[in-house]
Amino acid sequence: MADTAKSAKLTIGEQSYDLPIYSPTAGPDVLDIRKLYAQAGVFTYDPGFTSTASCDSTITFIDGDEGVLLHRGYPIDQLAGKSHYLEVCYLLLYGELPTAAELELFENTITRHTMIHEQMHNFFRGFRRDAHPMATMVGVVGAMSAFYHDSTDISDPRQREIASHRLIAKMPTIAAMAYKYSIGQPFVYPRNDLTYAENFLHMCFSVPAEKYEVDPILARAMDRIFTLHADHEQNASTSTVRLASSSGANPFACIAAGIACLWGPAHGGANQACLEMLKEIGSVDKIPEFIARAKDKNDPFRLMGFGHRVYKNRDPRATVMKQSADEVLDLMGVENNPILQVAKELEKQALEDDYFIEKKLFPNVDFYSGIILEAMGFPTSMFTPIFALSRTVGWVSQWKEQLADPQHKIGRPRQLYRGSVTRDYTDIESR
Repeated sequence: MADTAKSAKLTIGEQSYDLPIYSPTAGPDVLDIRKLYAQAGVFTYDPGFTSTASCDSTITFIDGDEGVLLHRGYPIDQLAGKSHYLEVCYLLLYGELPTAAELELFENTITRHTMIHEQMHNFFRGFRRDAHPMATMVGVVGAMSAFYHDSTDISDPRQREIASHRLIAKMPTIAAMAYKYSIGQPFVYPRNDLTYAENFLHMCFSVPAEKYEVDPILARAMDRIFTLHADHEQNASTSTVRLASSSGANPFACIAAGIACLWGPAHGGANQACLEMLKEIGSVDKIPEFIARAKDKNDPFRLMGFGHRVYKNRDPRATVMKQSADEVLDLMGVENNPILQVAKELEKQALEDDYFIEKKLFPNVDFYSGIILEAMGFPTSMFTPIFALSRTVGWVSQWKEQLADPQHKIGRPRQLYRGSVTRDYTDIESR
């Protein structure tokens, strides 16, 4: 906890209470209300916890007004432009960029743990073929605790390390298997001669009948999608992982809880919602009509993939993602894909429209990641699983940080109760 040299005075009736104020290295000051109930007998009320800090953290910082996203102090655009996903994983896990030797060892460790226990294949076959891949991932990741008993003791730092590496290494394999199962194709085993992103594309799109070569442009775009989604501070799914972890649950159960939360359309499903909107628009000639609807306050239609609840300026991840989107669309072409034609023209018109410029409704990372994944050939049902495997390192880093925090305790939010007061039970004959 940061040192405090300031305090605030809260007055309730005739009684006053001093609340310590902590100043972080970046961001607004924080009032410490931990002793408020014990001293004053009152709670605070904050639905959605939008004004409440639940933890100390040194991992990720966001300034939505300025469009800033930092991982361990490094701007996201620098990491996405100059680094790669596994190096960012190391940074998030350990706090510093690795040396060449440290990175080589880390990459080798992850690469050589990508296979899953062979018996876990039976789990996939227990699902219906039309099951959503996220449903499959929640079940399979939660079941990992039944197979990897040597990494479930959260009090053992070495076991926490092993669990962290296993989750990062095996999540692409699990996501790819969920995809293959949903389309009725055989599972493809990982290859140790491929990079993290190449291996995922290989497991998703190769088939036994012919050789598959991973295009370096697609691999780079995939790696950037992973990097740009690696962590995003105390969002809903990360907070879910931390809350689950606070009870002492094993790491696989905690990450499964994060996947379940991410599944929600208000969270991880944003890029899927964007593609569904593009399909609704349907053709380039209908774009002006839908832009007009988006400006109409009485029309429920909203342009998905524009603006961001956190970022009140440009999404700092979107600039890098736009570069990859342009590269992928140039490679794959948009001539035979009306959805991608709509996406390119909608981006152009929105960026030139005074209304969107004034409201700062710029294309965000979900807009660009959605059209990249569409161009690559992924169905929309795979968008959120890809998000989940990208975010795994963030969840794991936050989980490790919480377990190492001497202040951590089980989460127990309070409530503003508005129900009935004490009532006597009435026998059913008298009701």
